[in-house]
Amino acid sequence: MEKKTRSKLDRGFYTSLKISSRICCCLTVAALIGVIFFVLIRGSGSISSDLLFGDPDDVENSLLPAFLGTLQLVFISMIIAVPLGVFTAVFLVEYMHGKGKAVKTIRIATETLSGIPSIVYGLFGYLIFVVAFGWGYSLLGGGITLATMILPTIVRSTEESLLSVPAGYREGAYALGTSKVKTIFKVILPSASGGIVTSIILAVGRVVSESAVLILTIGMVVDRFPTTAMSPGTSLALDIYYYANFGYPNEAAATAVILLIFVLSLNLLAALCGKLIRKKYGDDQ
Repeated sequence: MEKKTRSKLDRGFYTSLKISSRICCCLTVAALIGVIFFVLIRGSGSISSDLLFGDPDDVENSLLPAFLGTLQLVFISMIIAVPLGVFTAVFLVEYMHGKGKAVKTIRIATETLSGIPSIVYGLFGYLIFVVAFGWGYSLLGGGITLATMILPTIVRSTEESLLSVPAGYREGAYALGTSKVKTIFKVILPSASGGIVTSIILAVGRVVSESAVLILTIGMVVDRFPTTAMSPGTSLALDIYYYANFGYPNEAAATAVILLIFVLSLNLLAALCGKLIRKKYGDDQ
């Protein structure tokens, strides 16, 4: 009798968990759909050719400086963070084998960095690049700060991708007399490239959508084009903040639509690239 009662209680408990998980999933999806539709309905009618392509006499109400600034920030942050992140993960997995005090120290450091609020990164960039180095507000300082912020994400994602590569690939390459470096670059990295590419594209999405860091490092100068990496500038996310706070609600909503479409496109591109790369190297091996 007790066993039957306990069995009924267990079934009821797990059924309630199943229903709760479905409800939570529906609420999450509903919240996402609600945000997307609200932004699209509010801002799609305000998109115009002048806003997108710019008016030379009215740069302040154009997104061209933001597009240029965003591209420069992505380039600077990626060219710094991707090599550092990938090779750090290769060192941890292939040379340290995920063990030792150095590995634990690096993992604690990356996990700590990934949990720091973005405004703290912005304060760091302001104190180091704007004040201490004397660069002033610049895209270079903002890009380096963003690279520091996304570095833990690339390290952890790349590490997980490398750990997912079967040990037989390494053993087979070593059995054929292939050196360790050649094995890493010819066998391991191509096999893990799907996850690496996905993490890079998602990191680009975070760079594009970041604003707190950039307010303190690049200056939010929306009325002129950035000429060099040492120039102040703006980004799409900062333009939303500027338009919303200085009496341009329609432009803010339109910029939000463009930024939302761009971020969603990056997420879809990440999924597609990861799938294609995994299929390619899975078929080859």
